[in-house]
Amino acid sequence: MGKKIEEVLSCLLISVGALMASFSVVCILIPNDAIDYGTAGIAIIINKLSGINLSLCVAMVFIPFLILGTVILGKKFGIKALIGSLVYTVGLTIFEEIPFELNTEHFLAVVFGGAILGAGLAIILKSGGCIDGSEIFANIVVKKLSDITGRNFSMTYMLIGFNACVYAAVFLLINRNAALMSLLVYVVATSIINHFTDHFEAIKQVTIITKNPDDIVKAIKQELNKTCTIMDSYGAIAGENKTLICYVNYFELTKIKDIIAKNKGAFSTVSTIDEILK
Repeated sequence: MGKKIEEVLSCLLISVGALMASFSVVCILIPNDAIDYGTAGIAIIINKLSGINLSLCVAMVFIPFLILGTVILGKKFGIKALIGSLVYTVGLTIFEEIPFELNTEHFLAVVFGGAILGAGLAIILKSGGCIDGSEIFANIVVKKLSDITGRNFSMTYMLIGFNACVYAAVFLLINRNAALMSLLVYVVATSIINHFTDHFEAIKQVTIITKNPDDIVKAIKQELNKTCTIMDSYGAIAGENKTLICYVNYFELTKIKDIIAKNKGAFSTVSTIDEILK
């Protein structure tokens, strides 16, 4: 019952975050000549150039990434991403009909809008959801590279490269001011997200202390295609046990938490890793 309540609460938080993001985009950013980043930014560019409904553009751009994310990251992630994207697109439609005007300078409005957007996205990411295809795309590329090379990669450079292409398109297809304002949105929003998610795009080290490591190691290998470092350890009360160390990305944390939860008596911590040297 506690697990079900936790899942319902996470879905509610994803919905709140999606509404915050859609409010920021429609009521603050777009009226002040700025756009969102990632796939939402691509959708806004298409909307401005073609006149197609914004919600429809967002859905068309995000659906392929949603399908890929569900296949690669699992059904649980797919359901949460679907909930977030549905609430986000509905929110865009609703807020487009609500008159709202922020009587302040464009610079301050964009900073305020970027902060609301970042807070909304941080809530979504902390709850295990996602409403931006660029994060799914970066995760898939990083996962494929890790599977091929056996090394762990950060999503940082993939996300920066993806969004650099988006802002270059804004600069060339819309105007210079929109590109600069949108870049400010990215800086503010990602600063908020990194503060609350402890740099979600970075590599995460999961340390697990358990007396029965075999089932956990097997599940991590089967479900995440990851390996673990296993060390002997000793607890002052628990006595002899094993310490497992595994490196994953942010979107794989949900899976590894579920694996740990199925093995009673295991104790784990998660920390952010800036770089792994080999």
